Amino acid sequence: MPQHQSAKKRVRQNNKRRLINMQKRSKMKTAVKNVTTAPNKETAQSELKKTVSVLDRMAVDGILHKNKAAHLKSKLTRFVNAMS
Repeated sequence: MPQHQSAKKRVRQNNKRRLINMQKRSKMKTAVKNVTTAPNKETAQSELKKTVSVLDRMAVDGILHKNKAAHLKSKLTRFVNAMS
C-alpha cells in the first residue's frame, strides 16, 4: 500500500493510464482483425487504410513500438495484395 500522497496519486494515474492503453490496444487488435477477415479485396483495402492510421497513432502514443507498427503494416499490406 502506498504511504505518501504522491505514491497514492501515482497509483491512481497508473490505473487510469492502464485502462486507456487497454482500450487503445483493443481498438488496434480489432482494426487488424477487420483487415484479415475482410470478404473481398476492396473492403480489405479500405480497412487497411484505417488500420494503418490506427497503428501509426499507437506508435506515436508509445503503446506500440514504431518497428512493430511498421512490421504489422507491411504484413497486412502483403496480405491484402495477395488477395484475389
